[in-house]
Amino acid sequence: MRIMKSSLDPSLSAKDVLFDRVPVRVYQPKAPSAGRRKGMVLFHGGAGLVGTIGNPAKALPLAPPSYYEVQSQVGWQRLGCFFWLPPLTPALPGLPLSRREVGSSSRPPTDANPRRGSWHYFYQDICNRIAKEADVVLVAVGYGLSPEHLYPSQYKQCLAATAHFMRNAEVYGVDPSQIIIFGDSAGGGFTSVVAQQLTKKPDLPKLRAQALIYAGIQAMDFNLPSYVQNANMPLLGQENVIHFALRYLNKDLALKDDILKGSHVPDDFRLKYRKWVSADNIPEKFKRGYREVPLAPYKPEVYKRIPELLEETFSSIFAEDHIIKELPETFIVTCEYDVFRDDGLLYKKRLEDCGVKVGWFHAEQGFHGVLNFADNGIFTFPAGVEIVDSIIDFVKGL
Repeated sequence: MRIMKSSLDPSLSAKDVLFDRVPVRVYQPKAPSAGRRKGMVLFHGGAGLVGTIGNPAKALPLAPPSYYEVQSQVGWQRLGCFFWLPPLTPALPGLPLSRREVGSSSRPPTDANPRRGSWHYFYQDICNRIAKEADVVLVAVGYGLSPEHLYPSQYKQCLAATAHFMRNAEVYGVDPSQIIIFGDSAGGGFTSVVAQQLTKKPDLPKLRAQALIYAGIQAMDFNLPSYVQNANMPLLGQENVIHFALRYLNKDLALKDDILKGSHVPDDFRLKYRKWVSADNIPEKFKRGYREVPLAPYKPEVYKRIPELLEETFSSIFAEDHIIKELPETFIVTCEYDVFRDDGLLYKKRLEDCGVKVGWFHAEQGFHGVLNFADNGIFTFPAGVEIVDSIIDFVKGL
């Protein structure tokens, strides 16, 4: 039994091609259009470690038990690299999991598929619905995964594919001035970085919009209200954010405790950027009895081992004002039960303070990853449906 059985919508065509050597899948409505359509570019989530746009028939089977990592904290069992299930939950054949042994610092097994898992199932239904209902040409980008493709190659590949699409939009019947980029989770982070990088490329058409779905956009403070409140939430908890970041950056997992406390943040950096990353900028209604956790004393040796966390190509909220002011119209999706909720709220304020037009949808019952459960039978969550609806409405309203 598979959890999901995804197939291409009959009203669409899909083709796998390369955009500037980056694999992409292009979804196009079959019906003729009176004019050029809008174009969308999707950067999928998965912490830069998992995910695929490829053929599910070529994906790895369920990882064997020897690849499970069992964690005792809060009584949850993590399977593979991303999914959390309650203790004693039976293994479900076909569940798209990483084949990497997460508890080990070693590289993946030599027989591991570099795309790691049938994530095609998670994103094809989303691509189907958005391409069909928003009547757009949608490009899903298959950027390379870490550790085979080290940071910052992920955002660079997303940028290269987007630039290629912009230059060749008319080939696909797309208006080059009407291109929207979007992504969820890590893909939302890549979206924010790509949008910023595109402001530095005057030879390309201006991006029409960006949509960030529960994106992580800062690695300075992991004790904001949403991180503390949702520390033990399924799918993505407070410590797991740091764990996956270290995995993605191919760094020593032993750094996790110091990063959680904030010891990686230099004193001058704290003084400069606290105006942007602070619980003071979170609306009171989201704090729910939160007590601020100050950053621990700075440890230079920690920062020297992982300076990437505070680079604007990893933490996009730290881009300078002159970059932020050039960003296109932005749509931000946050979920109440998500560690990244406050990242979205902080970035929303950052953009608004710089005069960027921002739309916002907050899923009151949403959690991290819920987008991928928008149309999955008994595994469907209304919040996932609402998020897809909000993206479609945003694009149609542009």
